[in-house]
Amino acid sequence: MASKQIQVTQSSAFARGYKKLHQRQKQDVDAAVNVVIADPHAGELKRGDFAGVYVYKFKSQTQLMLLAYEFDPKTRHLLLLGSHENFYRELKR
Repeated sequence: MASKQIQVTQSSAFARGYKKLHQRQKQDVDAAVNVVIADPHAGELKRGDFAGVYVYKFKSQTQLMLLAYEFDPKTRHLLLLGSHENFYRELKR
């Protein structure tokens, strides 16, 4: 894998969301996290209140999921995981 010892951390909100998922959804999330680790610019950079936050959109089963994260060259910090409904309101907290 191309990740050169990149440290991945997660917020408690991300961990809570991940824990509630079914096994198949967790596999989809793991794949999305690997994409973000390999290419941190894969997500869309947000502006305004969410400056510095990237959001990566991906499909899990038939549902669109969003993964919010921040990064620097050595780390990826996973902020929030969820469907679009109430996602940005939760991210603001």
